[in-house]
Amino acid sequence: MTNHEPLAARMRPKTLDDLVGQDHLTTPGSPLQQLISGSIAAPSVLLWAPPATGKTSTARIIAENTESRFVELSATSAGVKEVRSAVTEAQAGLAADPPVSTVLFIDEIHRFSKAQQDILLPAVESGTVSLIGATTENPSFSVNPALRSRAILLRLKPLSQTSIVSILTAAVDSPRGLNSSVELPDDLALLIAGLSPGDARQALTVLELAAAAARADSRRSLCAGDVESIAPAALLRYDRGGDQHYDIVSALIKAMRGSDPDAALHWLARLIASGEDPRFIARRILIHASEDVGMADPTAIMVAHAASYAVATIGLPEARINLAQAVIHLSTARKSNSVIAAIDAAMADVEAGRTGPVPAHLRDAHYPGAQALGHGRGYLYPHDYPHGVGPSQQYGPDGLELNYYSPTSHGSEAAVAHAMSVVAHLRHPPHSDTNPDLT
Repeated sequence: MTNHEPLAARMRPKTLDDLVGQDHLTTPGSPLQQLISGSIAAPSVLLWAPPATGKTSTARIIAENTESRFVELSATSAGVKEVRSAVTEAQAGLAADPPVSTVLFIDEIHRFSKAQQDILLPAVESGTVSLIGATTENPSFSVNPALRSRAILLRLKPLSQTSIVSILTAAVDSPRGLNSSVELPDDLALLIAGLSPGDARQALTVLELAAAAARADSRRSLCAGDVESIAPAALLRYDRGGDQHYDIVSALIKAMRGSDPDAALHWLARLIASGEDPRFIARRILIHASEDVGMADPTAIMVAHAASYAVATIGLPEARINLAQAVIHLSTARKSNSVIAAIDAAMADVEAGRTGPVPAHLRDAHYPGAQALGHGRGYLYPHDYPHGVGPSQQYGPDGLELNYYSPTSHGSEAAVAHAMSVVAHLRHPPHSDTNPDLT
């Protein structure tokens, strides 16, 4: 490596000890440690992680420590031709004297189509290559089951602010980095980490540019002005203390929950002015729509989703208007937390093992032989009954009393509560001639 390379490239981790913030993967006995030490044969690996958390570095460490040739492809630009070429070269390497194994690293493997992923299977199955696929998306949905079954899944955690500070400090001191040519005060390290949430590459880029600004001014110690010359001053006010990134998002959510649109708009404006990723803002608003508004105003999630779509298709600065509309709508909407309370109660039952098999009358009866097994027998089809509500029948597992959702009387949820009482009346009609109010 040369000093002409960016600081982030020079500071790329070379060993497991250099891999910061991933202690769960680097501890003795972990699958990654065993793989690198040779305790287990080098299988294929799927690395699932947010951007700039060390996926490529981890792949290079595996290749280096297993004395393998490292071949890197990106699924955004490579196609079938490049994959086949890499496999052919790997076959030639195994046939050489001495043989050389190949680690084939495919970044953003989730962008490969099913057909492209299938091309990798024979080479993976035969051991021609040790595939390392990196993805920011859940491999359960983005990677073919056949590939998943042949790979170890390693999940890298988002880098914490403490981890980013450690990376910055190491970059200042390391001969590969700034070689102690500058001094980085603790508060400035926190500031840079706050401006680069979870993104080591971005933090190192800011550090490198700030160091250049300090040297140009014949100073060793970096100051806030060096960072201010790179990032807008609003960013400094936003995260000078290091925790404001989360504090301001928290304030936005709590202002919307507290039905204060003016305060919510203030925090929204602070986030936008700071350069916060608008997709992150939209995601938080989308979560709030169900967590704190929910069934009291079912249109809230539609408005929040529309704002998220606008952010993705329009972008800033125009999308600030869409985000503002969503914030105002959610702030002024009636509130109910019954949705999150219901799913959390259901999840608690499942995680505690309070489950059971699907009752026979609810099982799928459409495939050949299902009816002979009794599937679907005794099922009461609701549309065969008045108002589309049939007599009471069991819809949950055997032996479980399920009582998760309790609608409030707030906003539209009052109508939901009434509808549920009507359904209960129709399922268990009293011995009288009175009819429920079905309006």
